[in-house]
Amino acid sequence: MYNPLLLPEVREMLRSDDDTGLTEFCDALHPGVVAEVIEDLDNEEIWRVLSHSDVDRQVQIFSFLSLPRQEDLVETTGRERVSALLQEMAADDRVDLLERLDPEQVEVLLPMIAQAERADIRKLLSCPDDSAGSIMTTEYASLPEDITVEEALQRLRKVAPNRETIYYVYVLDEDRHLRGIVSLRQLILAKPGALIADIMDRDVISVNVNDDQEDVANALGRYDFLAIPVVDDHNRLVGIVTHDDVIEVLQEEATEDAHRAGAVEPLEDSYLSTPLLTVTWKRGIWLVFLFGAAFLMAFFLDEYKEDSSTYEWMVIFIPLVIATGGNAGSQSAALVIRTLALGEVDAKNYMLLVVREVAMASILAGSLAALGFLPAMLLVNVQVAIVVSTTIAIIVVLGTMIGALLPIMFKKLGVDPAFISNPLVAALVDLTGVVVYYEFALFWFRQ
Repeated sequence: MYNPLLLPEVREMLRSDDDTGLTEFCDALHPGVVAEVIEDLDNEEIWRVLSHSDVDRQVQIFSFLSLPRQEDLVETTGRERVSALLQEMAADDRVDLLERLDPEQVEVLLPMIAQAERADIRKLLSCPDDSAGSIMTTEYASLPEDITVEEALQRLRKVAPNRETIYYVYVLDEDRHLRGIVSLRQLILAKPGALIADIMDRDVISVNVNDDQEDVANALGRYDFLAIPVVDDHNRLVGIVTHDDVIEVLQEEATEDAHRAGAVEPLEDSYLSTPLLTVTWKRGIWLVFLFGAAFLMAFFLDEYKEDSSTYEWMVIFIPLVIATGGNAGSQSAALVIRTLALGEVDAKNYMLLVVREVAMASILAGSLAALGFLPAMLLVNVQVAIVVSTTIAIIVVLGTMIGALLPIMFKKLGVDPAFISNPLVAALVDLTGVVVYYEFALFWFRQ
């Protein structure tokens, strides 16, 4: 967290045209701290601050600003300044920004960028959203396998300033097929005359350019890599995904899952930077859907109103019965969705997952039924207590099965299981619970 006194100082330096102070502010502090301070300035003031540093430093600071602010800044300044920034930005950061701009604006900016960078931008922009290609960078270090370690180190010294990372160096053939990988540690410890082919690891773990970004993040975490190579369908290296990009992916995915769990369409930007009407719309979609489910509940209850008049005690236990089933279903859905998201089970183990949930539900159902028996008996009688406790047991098992099966069904259909929100599961289990409760009670007392 930056010193809150910095912002007033920066504003004072802007008012007094303190060029020396602004230059020192940009150069002395970490770029992330500078970005955090100037985020609260208006666009013109931000550009004035950035103008007191060289292009490289401007890019570093600019990359730490939030994407909505970057987009706003780009739209309020000249093309020359924007193209100069884009030219120097990291490939993945650059594409993240360009994806937010209007296609027409992108086409205007691209001709002002060097041809090599332009081709790189178009390649990255063509990758599917949320794929490995959309988060990779093409700024990796590579070597042929037929050179010595000494020659390799000389090459790395030349290219290092323009590469995202050199901790891993990828060994390629003439057609850019991925042949192996060698770490900087291996190069430093190896004899200068040793060939790269003799020290490289040939068993390379890589991901496909079209793989889902969440799968890429899980792979990077599973193998504890700093970066992972991205290849095309012919095993040609097209880029790498680094650990910092994966952290962003995991944050985005966790945020999306949290939003969907609460029945909110995921927000692209932070809550406060998202327009009020956008947030209202994303919440309203789900609220209308859940409202429809609640209306169905009213419809079902209306169907049983005569029975409720005959057995007045039934209304008393409706909240108990449906809430217990809804809570059990929500718990199950949360556990299964997270298990699927972490890749802890595959398609072969889905049935084991369901069986485990049913077994757990049976234990919970018995426990909750026993807990519900005594208060029901004290409030009404033993017969009613039997009905209430039995219904609770049935609905807990049904709710757990619904909560477990829906995410698995979505996963098999190729849909993100996180689309199953807890309120949705609760609504479905509530509807099921009302029908089960009334039908079982009527069957018991009419037999």
